Formats: sequence, structure tokens, C-alpha cells
Amino acid sequence: MILYIHGFKSCGKGNKSDALRRYFGEKKILAPNLPVSPKEAIDFLSNLINQKNIELIVGSSLGGFYAIYVAEKFDKKAVLINPSLKPHITLYPYIGKNSRFCDGVEFFWKEEYIKELINLKVDNVTLSRYLVLLQSKDEVLNYQETLNFFLGAKVIVEYGGNHRFENIEDYLCMIDRFRY
Repeated sequence: MILYIHGFKSCGKGNKSDALRRYFGEKKILAPNLPVSPKEAIDFLSNLINQKNIELIVGSSLGGFYAIYVAEKFDKKAVLINPSLKPHITLYPYIGKNSRFCDGVEFFWKEEYIKELINLKVDNVTLSRYLVLLQSKDEVLNYQETLNFFLGAKVIVEYGGNHRFENIEDYLCMIDRFRY
């Protein structure tokens, strides 16, 4: 089973999870909506990994940050799509009322969540467990910082694109091969 971890202001149902479902089959993809609190999200993901036979984790943006944490904790392979490495910085301006892209549901992003993110930061990773997919025109995150952090891992940089990585379909066979 593949666990897909969505990003900030997103949901388990979206373009990337839909593409994964079409390629791998509906029953092979687990793509839950996460709690807003980073600590609660990690607890939720940890429980899922303990209960399900997860063979691969795929995380996008903030979901990539979470994927790093649980991949290291549970010794799992992970695919990171334009992952956030410093969400405590990039998400600080969102403190307050927000709404999810997928369904408009409102939620509050609290300052205490920034502290939770800092506590979840992983500084040393096992590079061989990652496939990192980056797009150079990511308007939210600096792809070069991610490229430098994952030096020695399997990293693909597509020149152009955006933070949403809208052409994930082009990489599904690579994701499939990476899980073995």
C-alpha cells in the first residue's frame, strides 16, 4: 500500500492522489485528510503506518516534510514532491483563518503549530530511502535548497513547472520502480 500525504491547505482527494489511484489502483492508495496540528498529523500518520502495510510514502510540500519524519521513524522509502524543508518559516504568514483548496473548509493555523513543526524537523536523513521530484519554477519553495539538502539522493529536477507539480503523471512509472 502507498500512503499519500497531502500538503498545507490541501486534502487527501486531489490531483496527485487521483493520479496515484488511477495508476496503482484505488485500493493501493491511502490518502487521508490530515489533522491541522502538525503533532496530531504525525501521530495520525504513525498510527496508520503501524496499522497498515505501507510499502511507500509519497508526500507533497508540507506532506513531504511529514513524509521525511515518518520515513526516518519507520524505516520506509519515500517520494518527495516539491517538499517543504522549512515549513516553520514558509507557513508562518498563514497564522490565522485559512480554507482548504479542495472543499473550502475553514481551519485555523495557530502559532503553536509553528513550534510543533520546529520539533518535527529532521536534520540527518538516510539519502538512499528518497526519490525527490522538484520543479525549478516552484513559486513557493526554493528548489535549489532542497537539491542541496538531498545531495546524494535520487533527485530529479524538471526545469519549469510550479509548486503544484501538475504533471505528476509523467513520473508515476518512476515512482513505481522506486518502491522496489
